[in-house]
Amino acid sequence: MKTSRLLERNSMRRSFVSLGTFVCLLSSAAQVQAADPAPTQADRPWMNAALSAEQRTQSLLAAMTQDEKLTLVFGYFSSDAPWKNFKKPEGGLAQSAGYVPGIPRLGIPPMLEADAGIGVASQPGDNPKLSTALPSNLATAATWDPELAFAGGQMIGREARATGFNVMLAGGINLVRDPRGGRTFEYGGDDPWLSASMLAAQIRGVQSNHLISTIKHFALNAQESNRNALSANIDERSARMSDLLAFELAIEQSQPGAVMCAYNRVNSVYSCEHPWLLNKVLKGDWGYKGFVMSDWGGTHSTIPAANAGLDQQSGYPFDASPYFSDALREAVENGHVPQARLDDMAGRILWAMFANGLFEHPPKAEDIDFKAHADITRSDAEGAIVLLKNERSILPLGAELKSIAIIGSHADVGVLSGGGSSQVYGPEGPAILDKEIKHGPQVYHRSSPMQALAARTGAKLVYHDGADIKAASRLAAGSDMVIVFASQWAAEGIDGTLRLDGDQDALIAALAKVNRRIVVVLQTGGPVLMPWIDKVAGVVEAWYPGSSGGEAIARVLSGEVNPSGHLPLTFPRSLDQLPRPKLDGYPAGPKAVRIDVDYSIEGAAVGYKWFDRQGLKPLFPFGYGLSYTGFAYSGLKAKGGQGPVQVSFTVANTGKLAGQDVAQIYLSAPKIWEAPKRLAGFRKVKLQPGERIDIKLSVDPRLLAVYEPAQNQWVIAEGDYRVILATDAATPVEFAMVHLRRQIVSR
Repeated sequence: MKTSRLLERNSMRRSFVSLGTFVCLLSSAAQVQAADPAPTQADRPWMNAALSAEQRTQSLLAAMTQDEKLTLVFGYFSSDAPWKNFKKPEGGLAQSAGYVPGIPRLGIPPMLEADAGIGVASQPGDNPKLSTALPSNLATAATWDPELAFAGGQMIGREARATGFNVMLAGGINLVRDPRGGRTFEYGGDDPWLSASMLAAQIRGVQSNHLISTIKHFALNAQESNRNALSANIDERSARMSDLLAFELAIEQSQPGAVMCAYNRVNSVYSCEHPWLLNKVLKGDWGYKGFVMSDWGGTHSTIPAANAGLDQQSGYPFDASPYFSDALREAVENGHVPQARLDDMAGRILWAMFANGLFEHPPKAEDIDFKAHADITRSDAEGAIVLLKNERSILPLGAELKSIAIIGSHADVGVLSGGGSSQVYGPEGPAILDKEIKHGPQVYHRSSPMQALAARTGAKLVYHDGADIKAASRLAAGSDMVIVFASQWAAEGIDGTLRLDGDQDALIAALAKVNRRIVVVLQTGGPVLMPWIDKVAGVVEAWYPGSSGGEAIARVLSGEVNPSGHLPLTFPRSLDQLPRPKLDGYPAGPKAVRIDVDYSIEGAAVGYKWFDRQGLKPLFPFGYGLSYTGFAYSGLKAKGGQGPVQVSFTVANTGKLAGQDVAQIYLSAPKIWEAPKRLAGFRKVKLQPGERIDIKLSVDPRLLAVYEPAQNQWVIAEGDYRVILATDAATPVEFAMVHLRRQIVSR
């Protein structure tokens, strides 16, 4: 490899990067990787794990050269990018997301990065990494079970370490402002408290393996159409009380090593060079100690980005220029970026590495217990499945059934997964892999619901793909029961329509004409419209259920597992119920358009809050989910005054089967909030028939407060607040009142 450095003459010049240019860009990294003879412990005081992360960081910074600091703040894509004549850098892992060279002279390990929202993802190619796939993040949010989320994150971390990675690009927590967003399946729903509770648990699980996890995408990244240029416009109060609150709570609960800034602009300024977002809110008000990395292609400048708080340019050559390479060196030399700022950038990266044990615990190749991990992802999928309709108790499947028609969505071989950078290839390889589809590949995991059902019923199962509606109808007419597997594929880079793919709505309507005993099993990235809802007996939302999803679906349909998922977002009846019935900039053209998206329409009233405020009745409300057993709530008590509100109540299983339920607490305030009520707490409980449990919850004061920008404070207004014990956002069970004094919420 050549050792001369590229001297960038014009930092604003935008051009494609040749392979020769890339080789030159790596020269500084090559120089610092020429290791000296093994130093003694005394030469490296920062290697003393007994010191704090802060002490170790300052000690190491003092020993670093300028070239070494610049090495830390510039990251590469770790796969070939033929559209820019770019080859994977030496040292990076094949078909992975990113690579930051290490510095052997100082013992600094390289940063080896993988997308990891639902498992250790692999970039497309001839030899994708095979890993366990969890259900989609939205599915995990539907479990309302932080313990399951932690177990899933811990599993991801174990597989990451075993395959050589130490930085996971996980933690998608953007609120679902529009359910048509192509990455809705990667996020945690439409409520700040639920999203933060679930995603923080997953991040803690990942980082328990001595890895760095990100949290992303900061901020207001709510759609894919024109995502690289659109401006998400919103006032400060609304932002602080919605999307930013989700980030704030999750960061507090999990301490992720990195925050990934978003592609979009916020109030006309790119997220990755937004001084208010990065310096004022994240690092100032919240006291965040880790580092900010750009999304791949999210860096747009050198001086503005560095001074605004971006600490690391990631995924080059996705950006137009190597902004944080020689251009940053020149900016520091000329004083346009202070030396102290470069030291802060490098120091934040080192702090995150020390705080999460990357120095002491390098990744180690080892065998993965895929069988044990299959149980983890299956449990997650089972907890996520939401029973939406169960007319005449058509589920669980009865022993009297002699024949069942299984129709659609390749249910004979596998289950659908979402596409894009989070794509995981299951441990046995895909059952179906369609490389030709736009924004693909489209992958079905090798876990057949039909095969799993065959092991759990004596009925004869016959499969039809549903392409010929007349032939499928003939099969349905001659069967005791019909299970239709209906799908909606979503992926990064494209937004959807809330419709099932192809002619599936027409298929379901036709089948319902010949057989009323129909159950529809949905595999979707989020909500879908259901024009046939009144014509079928049962509806099950299975989301993208992961690499053991077929087994999970079969166990729920057969009654081996009682469904316990609850919706983490609202299912609308029609597009007219959304704040923006027409998605801005959709469909996107070949070039990004600098459009404005007005989020002041709903402000902080995202999801169910919008429906409440507008008096709209959804198809299925936030928090909704049925069970094969029954539950009763009683004894609601609430205590307020000064400090957090304390809530207690009792849940009992009144049915004949063991099951789990999600008890939900909402609060309704004087007319000063963004919406009539807010989710203030929840608890998932598992009860045997006749069993009762007493529950106590403490409400985070910010869920009672309004953010006052002029004071830069959260303020709880004095007044009477109604506490609501509910089974979902639209179904209250008991009420209690508390009187709260005016108070400033301390951080």
